[in-house]
Amino acid sequence: MSQPLLIEHDDGVDRVTLNRPDSLNALDPALIDALNAYFQGLQRNRDTRVVVLKGAGKNFCAGLDLKAAMARRAGQLEPPGVTESLDSQRRIADIVMLMRRCPQPILALVQGAAAGGGFALALASDIRIAAKSARMNCAFIKLGLGGCDIGTSYFLPRLVGVSVASELILTGRFIGAERALAVGLVSEIVDEDQLDAAAEPYVEAMVSASPVGLRLSKECLNMSVDSGSLEAAIAMEDRNQVLCSRSEEFSEGIRAFLEKRKPVYIKR
Repeated sequence: MSQPLLIEHDDGVDRVTLNRPDSLNALDPALIDALNAYFQGLQRNRDTRVVVLKGAGKNFCAGLDLKAAMARRAGQLEPPGVTESLDSQRRIADIVMLMRRCPQPILALVQGAAAGGGFALALASDIRIAAKSARMNCAFIKLGLGGCDIGTSYFLPRLVGVSVASELILTGRFIGAERALAVGLVSEIVDEDQLDAAAEPYVEAMVSASPVGLRLSKECLNMSVDSGSLEAAIAMEDRNQVLCSRSEEFSEGIRAFLEKRKPVYIKR
């Protein structure tokens, strides 16, 4: 059997591929476990500085593998209890929480379907680039469930505003690449075969940044989104700048700037 998650590491960058193209990269137990293990492992990982997340084949991720889920349930005489259901639900939700907690910026390359849980993975990433074929939706409400799942009620209003988020969550309708760009959900749109190339300027810019500065910037953005005041956000920014200014990376960054060259940071 092929691995459900492919991970290629190259000079500070992890290129992570959801590898179930025959099932539209839908989330089955093996892929869910692999994603949890991978993002958990990033918490203290200093070798990986940036993550590029994509799907194999023509789709990003079609959400939960309903066929596999129904096949597992077919042999059960009774539906799963509340505790078992909550455990299953939380295993998927843990992925997006780990994505936000990991210090590495995550760049999602979205093509084809990004539905339900797949949409949640894209939303939990820091930057999204879409292919022209990208179609994203909160599929949950179309399945007899609530429209808010796996962090979508948290991420969407913060990214696109309450009105557009309400439309997507309450109707389950798809949002295409053009409109996603217009409402600020994605950073740019490219042809299908240009996704990897489009990611490179972002990756190069982030890898060229101070490693500690990059990690602290993601942390500060996370904190500031939920900050109760300007003062709280500035307090976090001040703390981070003082920490960065005391690092050897800051000295190298200043030298490189004055010498008009790229900085060379020591791996930590």
